[in-house]
Amino acid sequence: MQHPSSIIDTSAKIHESVEIGPFCLIGPDVEVGEGTKIESHVILKGPTKIGKRNHIFQFSTVGDGSPDKKYKNEPTTLVIGDDNIIREGVTIHRGTIQDRSETLIGNRNLIMAYSHIAHDCVLGNDIVLTNQAALAGSVKVGDGAILGGYAIIHQYCSIGSYSFCAMGSSVNKDVPAYVKVRGNPATPFGINVTGLKRMDYSKDTIEALRSAYRSVYRKKLTVNEALKDVELLRKEFSEVDLFMSSIEESSRGISR
Repeated sequence: MQHPSSIIDTSAKIHESVEIGPFCLIGPDVEVGEGTKIESHVILKGPTKIGKRNHIFQFSTVGDGSPDKKYKNEPTTLVIGDDNIIREGVTIHRGTIQDRSETLIGNRNLIMAYSHIAHDCVLGNDIVLTNQAALAGSVKVGDGAILGGYAIIHQYCSIGSYSFCAMGSSVNKDVPAYVKVRGNPATPFGINVTGLKRMDYSKDTIEALRSAYRSVYRKKLTVNEALKDVELLRKEFSEVDLFMSSIEESSRGISR
C-alpha cells in the first residue's frame, strides 16, 4: 500500500489501509485516516490531520507553513475532514499564531487543480473550488459554495453558503449566502437559482430568496431597512434567515 520510493517519517500516523504512490514525502506530525489515497509526488507536512477516504492527487503540497512574513515556523495546524478530493498541484497551508493557528477544511469538498488555500482559512462542506481558485489568508467559505476557475478571494472575506463566484471573479467584500457574483471587483447578479434547483429547493423557497434579494439589492434600501423589509420572510423560510444572517454578520461589508 506504500510505494518503496516514498519517504515517510517514522512518527507519522498512517492508517494501514492508506495507499501511498511513488515519490511522496510525508513528514513528522502528519496523521492520515482510513481509506485515504495519496497519488505520486505528494508532499504532506505537519502538524496536519487528514481524515478518512480522502483522495490527494499528484504534485499537491498539503500542510506547509505560511509564506506570511509574520510566520516563524510555529507548530500551527491543518485539519482536513473526510471524503475530500484534492486534485493536481493544490497547495494548502497551515494556520498562523497571529490568527486562528489552524486551517480547517470540512467534508466532501472538491478542490480542483492548482487551487490555493492560504493560512487560517475555514471551509465548510460540499464546496467546489474550480481550477486555480485562490483563497487568501483567513477566508471563510460556507457549505455548498462554488468558486469558478481563477476566482480570487481577498483576505478575511467570507463567502456565504450556496453562493457562486463566477470565473475570474475578484472578491474583496463578503458574499452573502445564495448570491452570485462576477467581475473585478466582484458584484452581485442575482440568486444562485441553478444551484438551488440542483439541490431540489422548492419554488416557494427560491421565490422567497429572490424577494429578499430584491429588498437588499434592488429597492435602494439601506441594509438596516432591507432587514426590516424581510422580517416576515425570515420567520417563514430558514433559507431567507441564512441569507440575511450572512449579511448581518459581515465584517468587511457585502458585495453590492
